[in-house]
Amino acid sequence: MEYKNYCISDELTVREAMKAIDNADPKIVFIVRETKLIASLTDGDIRRFLLNGGQLTDLAIEASNKMPKYALSLDEAVSLYHEKNFVAIPIVDSYKNIEDIYIGRLYFNEQLADLNVPVVINAGGKGTRLEPYTKILPKPLIPVGELPIIEHIMQRFSEYGCSKFSMIVNYKKEMMKAYFGNDKQYDITWYDEEKPLGTGGGLCYLKGKINETFFFTNCDNLLLSNYESMLRFHRENHNVITMICAYKNIKIPYGVIEMGLNGTIEAMKEKPELSFLTNTGIYIVEPEVLDDIEYNVPIGFPDIIENERKKGKKVAIYPVSENEWLDMGQLSELEKMRIKLYGE
Repeated sequence: MEYKNYCISDELTVREAMKAIDNADPKIVFIVRETKLIASLTDGDIRRFLLNGGQLTDLAIEASNKMPKYALSLDEAVSLYHEKNFVAIPIVDSYKNIEDIYIGRLYFNEQLADLNVPVVINAGGKGTRLEPYTKILPKPLIPVGELPIIEHIMQRFSEYGCSKFSMIVNYKKEMMKAYFGNDKQYDITWYDEEKPLGTGGGLCYLKGKINETFFFTNCDNLLLSNYESMLRFHRENHNVITMICAYKNIKIPYGVIEMGLNGTIEAMKEKPELSFLTNTGIYIVEPEVLDDIEYNVPIGFPDIIENERKKGKKVAIYPVSENEWLDMGQLSELEKMRIKLYGE
């Protein structure tokens, strides 16, 4: 392992550090001043920092753990790693200059938590972004590698012990049902829309059917994030809805000019990078929300969120990295998703 790949300068911003963490496995980097260990930083540290009002343009050191664990020898690193279940231990000299980083193998055999909560999948749309494929197949059955989109999503939830699925269907629904047939791997309950009800209206059919916290997802989004952390955040903050959002970074390929009165130049930025949060279409929802949805009335789920917010109920965002969100709903993204899931 090239340990320097896990070291970043103390002059980097949070946005720049996120990119380094995305490229690291396990998801941790160590902040150094020249070669001296200053702090450690994980995606969890960044998430907590942003939720507390931090900005992507702030220095990463502000979000970090400034008292990182370290070892003075390989034997000490191995001992620390296995006794305390760390994911990585830097090995330093007497001046705290990093000489190596120990990464054991237990991390890669990590057991995922058994969440055992219901999953509702909205799979009734026509998938116009994936035409012409969706003229033949419903969007959920478009293949990404060896499996259709929807089965990648279901497998991910199954890894966390979520085995009960409620499927809201409409367009080409019989093909959906035929694909799964008598498959005993998944416990599926089907809900047929009488008419198109948008991204949220179909939930009206689940009133009285789900009486516990549940995941709600569109049928073209896959998260590689930790579902246990999402659910814990939702419950600890007593949210009625938690929207999972991903940071997107877009670099403008031009110099950007801000104009003032009479054409004066207020500011100039050369190829700036813009960052924003985008809705992944994946949510954690309390069953009380179902009671507020009108029967058979089309509505988008973002509108349901806004209605709950106006009623004074607590809705919140759980941010994830851009690289943890796979949007399989666009033709341009399908091959990228296949490579992400299966490799080259």
